Amino acid sequence: MQAAIKLDRTDKKILQLMQENARISNLELADSIGLSPTPCSRRVKRLEESNIIDKHVTLLKPSALGLNLTAMIGITMDRHTPERFDHFEAAIASLPEVLECSIVTGQSADFLLKVVVRDMQHYEQFLLGHLTKLEGVTGVHSSFVLREVVKKTALPLD
Repeated sequence: MQAAIKLDRTDKKILQLMQENARISNLELADSIGLSPTPCSRRVKRLEESNIIDKHVTLLKPSALGLNLTAMIGITMDRHTPERFDHFEAAIASLPEVLECSIVTGQSADFLLKVVVRDMQHYEQFLLGHLTKLEGVTGVHSSFVLREVVKKTALPLD
């Protein structure tokens, strides 16, 4: 495990601005934090090399793509063995509808998925055509998002 680097106020400001807009140019970023472009670029490179900046992405609006239904799905497995979990994790990673997959504790589910689909018919196809066919899956409990109240991608930096 890599040791965490010490972040100063300038590093945190860089990270905050980049989380708000990953397309910000180095010149705009440097200007916003009061540095010249070269030291700013060096700081960003250091943050990338230390794996604090994981990757740069473009966030899409699901409804603009006809993806109008989000489901939170609890998956229960028949056996809790590394091989069973590895197989499930590899299979679930290949499904484009799955946005997130986490192993969880504190409930009857072993995995919690966040899935986005067009509509209930698409969800049924996903459920019956993929999830219930995965080896070891013994239970599927679905909840559907009515409305997102808070949706953030920015991590707290304090």
